Amino acid sequence: MVKSLFSLGALLLGSAFLLFAGGVNALILPIRGEAEGFTAASLGLLGTGWAIGYVAGCLRTPALVARVGHIRAFGAMCAIAAIAVLISLVLITPWVWIPVRALSGFCFAGAAMIVESWLNERTEASSRGRVFGIYTMVNLASTTAGQMVLMLGDANGYFFFVLAAMVYCLALLPTAMSATTTPRPLTKVSLNLRGLWRNSPIAFFAVLMVGVSNASFGTLAAVYAARVGLTLGDIALFASIPILAGAAMQIPVGIASDRLDRRKVLIGIAGFALLADALFLLTGVTNPVVVLSLSALFGATVFAMYPVIVAHANDHAEPGTYIQVSGGLLLVYGLGSIIGPTAAGVSMTLFGASSLFAVTGTAHVLLLGFAVVRLRTAPAVTTENKVAFQSKPMARVSTPETVAFGADQAELDADQSEGDEAPGDLAEKDPRE
Repeated sequence: MVKSLFSLGALLLGSAFLLFAGGVNALILPIRGEAEGFTAASLGLLGTGWAIGYVAGCLRTPALVARVGHIRAFGAMCAIAAIAVLISLVLITPWVWIPVRALSGFCFAGAAMIVESWLNERTEASSRGRVFGIYTMVNLASTTAGQMVLMLGDANGYFFFVLAAMVYCLALLPTAMSATTTPRPLTKVSLNLRGLWRNSPIAFFAVLMVGVSNASFGTLAAVYAARVGLTLGDIALFASIPILAGAAMQIPVGIASDRLDRRKVLIGIAGFALLADALFLLTGVTNPVVVLSLSALFGATVFAMYPVIVAHANDHAEPGTYIQVSGGLLLVYGLGSIIGPTAAGVSMTLFGASSLFAVTGTAHVLLLGFAVVRLRTAPAVTTENKVAFQSKPMARVSTPETVAFGADQAELDADQSEGDEAPGDLAEKDPRE
């Protein structure tokens, strides 16, 4: 295992640099934009731009890699991402930042897919689960470190923009200097909305609402924190604590969802998320300790929903379509991520900072209501027919390659034997819950 990890070290290091730079860039933009007097609506469009670029990157990168190769494509993605950060420093206006943020999303998705494809190729079946777990922890730690580093300086200068650009360039080096062989072609997943709905209506609707909620918070949390008077250090904590809380909650949530009806677990999580929304919205808290505590409750719920939704969808998936179903849900999450930040930004501009949680709360109310209806109208999956729950990294930084890398060997074998003729297509069948 140690020898295997050593051989994968260059790829894990490249991924760590990529996620660190992404963490810095994602947080410095709303903080600096707020300081420059950008409206919350324009800052929300940064998240919308990122989501559009990210979904496009997931869909288009396989064709690009097939044309120019993994190393050249990865180098181009990292270089353009670094240039995009520097453009944001030179031209400080939302009408430049929004399209540049979309370009960053495209490059980030493409670079992540290439790294994950390499890791997938170099990982033996016997160690796949452990390597994926280590990869997930590396990415979580790197994203958190990238956000927390903002505690060390002044957001009004150029340092953090240059730092993010430098680290994007550093991400080039491990793969460029590695002797690893070029991996197989990247995973392709088509966006078959009708097939995803027929596979599991609740999974489709829930992941769309989670995309709305999580992207709204991920994009505008720093703006909310700044407007309620938190310091730069507290803003970094406000953005990082929910991610860590969500990661910690995946273990107990996973155990519960394997033993109970996953829809009931999802309803319970949505209920606690709605409680956090209400406390933020109605109490108007400004005390840093209270705000950070509520952010932990919020993150523990909203970032634990996605893996439950994916597991529920895979409970209903036909053999040979697990990767297609999970990858399709990821792209539906991306569609929700396009809607959410725009709605939240407009709401915050018109009604104040706390209305961010009116948008997330609306998404959670709709999710909860739809889940209750489905719970009453469709039978539960029996325990013996459930797939095993798997912890998932944040959907915001996941790609179809993440899905393929995280799949167990049985899922890979099924997809290869039954899904080769029509990749990305989902079986047509009646809705089941």
